[in-house]
Amino acid sequence: MARILSIDYGIKRTGIAVTDDFQIIASGLTTIPSAELIPFLKTYFSKENVEKVIIGEPKQMNGLPSESAAIIEQFIVQFQKEFPTMIMERIDERFTSKMAFQTMIDSGLKKKQRQNKGLIDEIAATILLQDYLNYKK
Repeated sequence: MARILSIDYGIKRTGIAVTDDFQIIASGLTTIPSAELIPFLKTYFSKENVEKVIIGEPKQMNGLPSESAAIIEQFIVQFQKEFPTMIMERIDERFTSKMAFQTMIDSGLKKKQRQNKGLIDEIAATILLQDYLNYKK
């Protein structure tokens, strides 16, 4: 089997998570500046066997697209142009950042560590991917 990668795309930073080869467990991979995402993915895809990419779909409480949806759509157009054969799925990402922050509290991270927005993005990508894996079962 191949890995599944998830992307929690943001204007400044993007959190990335990936499964193991058997697609059982999601783990945080990294957080990188969004401007460096495509070159990072080119390198990662050349080294790792990835069969699918999950990209968060930001929605408001009423189910309508959030204000950041247009920015993510621009990224998706670029992603599909760069990686036309890569399977991509969208998944609702509501509450993933809040869940990530709560996970940091629950795991005992100190306040200074919880202010690391990059870590929040990486954990949010991990939650997004684990939700996808749970739904897929």
